[in-house]
Amino acid sequence: MIGKGIIGVEELAALVNDGAIDTVVTAVCDMQGRLIGKRVTGQFFIEQCLDHGTHLCTYLLGTDMEMNTPGGYALMNWESGYGDYLNRPDWATLRVIPWLEKTALVLGDVVDEASGELVPVAPRSILRRQIARAAAMGLRPKMASELEFYLLRDTYEEAADKGWSGLRTWGWYNEDYQLLQATKGEPIYRQFRNLMTRAGIPIEFSKGEAAPGQHEVNIQYADALEAADRAAIYKHGAKEIAHLNGCSITFMAKPDESWTGSSSHVHMSLWDPAGERNLFADPSGGEMSTVMRHFLGGLLAGARELSLFVASTINSYKRYAVASWAPVNAVWSRDNRTCGFRIVGHGFSLRIEDRLPGGDANPYLAYAAMLAAGLDGVERGIEPPEEFRGNAYEACDVPRVPRSLAEAIAAWRESGLARRAFGDDVVAHYLNMAEVEQRAYDMAVTDWERRRYFERG
Repeated sequence: MIGKGIIGVEELAALVNDGAIDTVVTAVCDMQGRLIGKRVTGQFFIEQCLDHGTHLCTYLLGTDMEMNTPGGYALMNWESGYGDYLNRPDWATLRVIPWLEKTALVLGDVVDEASGELVPVAPRSILRRQIARAAAMGLRPKMASELEFYLLRDTYEEAADKGWSGLRTWGWYNEDYQLLQATKGEPIYRQFRNLMTRAGIPIEFSKGEAAPGQHEVNIQYADALEAADRAAIYKHGAKEIAHLNGCSITFMAKPDESWTGSSSHVHMSLWDPAGERNLFADPSGGEMSTVMRHFLGGLLAGARELSLFVASTINSYKRYAVASWAPVNAVWSRDNRTCGFRIVGHGFSLRIEDRLPGGDANPYLAYAAMLAAGLDGVERGIEPPEEFRGNAYEACDVPRVPRSLAEAIAAWRESGLARRAFGDDVVAHYLNMAEVEQRAYDMAVTDWERRRYFERG
C-alpha cells in the first residue's frame, strides 16, 4: 500500500505509469456538504484531464438532499437545459487515498467553462471569496474542525432496511474520555486516525464523547481553505472506511431525541500574511489584540443572521438544547463550554472556538460564515459585549441561536450582513435551498404525530 499523502502531478503520473494508481477521483463539494464527482481511469486522467479538468452537470448545485431538482434556482433550471460546469482541479489537494485500492483524489473548483470564472454559489467559491477578502485586509485565517459522530453496528443498508429505527450504537454507556469503552471501537477509530493522516489529513487525536458510541476526531489546524478541504474529505472518507468495515457512522446533528447531539467545533485565528505571527495575540501583553476583539464582536453580532450557513438543515436546530453541550446563546467567555464562543489558548495558540456548528455543517459554508461575520467586525470596529461568566444556558437578554430552520430563514432573508458579504445571488440561491427543505419538512407526517394523534386526536 502506498504510504504517501499529498503528491504532485508529476508524481501522480509516475504512480499511474507504474500501476500503483489506476483511479483518480475528481470531486467538488455540493450545497449539502457532500463530495460529488467522477472516478477517472488513471491513464485517461493523465492524458486528457490535467489541463482541462472534468465536467459535471449544473444541477448538482441546485438539488435537495434527495437529489431532486426543485425550481427557484436562477443559475440552473429546466429552462437553461442543465448544461455543464467544469471541475477545475486544485493541485494542492492531490493526494493518495490509502483506504481505497490504487486510488488518488483531487478536489476542484466549480467554474464556468466559457468565462473561466468561479461559479459564485459553489461552497468552495464562497469560502475563497472570504479568504481573498481577509488577504486584502492583510489577514490570513487559520482554522480547524473537531468532528463528532456516532459509530453504529448497523451498515448503511441495514439502517435503511430498519427505517433508521432501533439503530445499535457501538457502546452502551457514556463514552466521554472512557478509554475502555473506546477500545471496543478502536480497530475502526485507529483507521480513521492513521489512514487520514496518511492521506495528508493530519489527525491530532480521537476521544470518546458524551454518549454511547459517540466519538470525536480533531484535525490539525491549517489555512482556512485547506482546513475546510480536510474536513470535507474526512467526513466522506470516514463513511467509506466505516462501510468497508461493515458498519456505519453518522455526522447528523441530532440522530435521536435521546442522544447527545454531535458538534463540529471550529477553532480560528488570524495571522500575518506570511503565516508567522498570530494577530489575535496582543503584542503589548494583553489577552486579546484589537483585531481579535473586533473579530469576536463580528462573530457575535452576525451569529443569528448567518446561522443558515452554519446550521443548514431541519435537524441542525434540534441539537441546540439547554444543558446538552450545544450552545443556545451567542455569548462568549474564556474556557466556558456553555457559551457559543469560547476563548482558548495563550499567545501563539490564542484562538476562538465557535461551538455553534453541528457535525452536519458544510465546512466551506460554515467557515465562510465565520469569516464573513468576523471580518465585518474588524472592518466596522465592532466591540464584543462583556465576557459572560457562569452558566450561559441561563443567560437572559442576550442573542439566542435560532431555534428552528424557519427562524434561521427569516434572519437570513432580512440580513444586510449576508448581502454585503456574499452578494444577492448567493443569498437568493441558499434562501431557496432552505425554503425547499422547510417545505419538505412541513409536508411530512412523522412517527411522533402518529403516536400523539392517531387515536387521541
